[in-house]
Amino acid sequence: MSKDQQHPLYNRDRLIVDSLLAGEATEYNLAELARLRIRYQGFPGARDIQSDLDKILQQWNLTEAELFEKTRAIHAVGGIYKSRSKKEEQDWN
Repeated sequence: MSKDQQHPLYNRDRLIVDSLLAGEATEYNLAELARLRIRYQGFPGARDIQSDLDKILQQWNLTEAELFEKTRAIHAVGGIYKSRSKKEEQDWN
């Protein structure tokens, strides 16, 4: 019997998953959910994260296919992961 593995990004991802569970289906959150679904797909461990990712899909009333369809459209437009702390600045110097 193989033992579940600990994902190297588990602790950071657990915080993201907790915020997604409490959050809404914003474009950023959809992108985060899709990213984590892909990261943990078939991973032998982190069962709590995997089941919470399923729970989030249900909360947001989405199938995985719909999630990926939405996030492909979001990424096609681009900019979802640009630095969120800095507003776009123009340099006229």
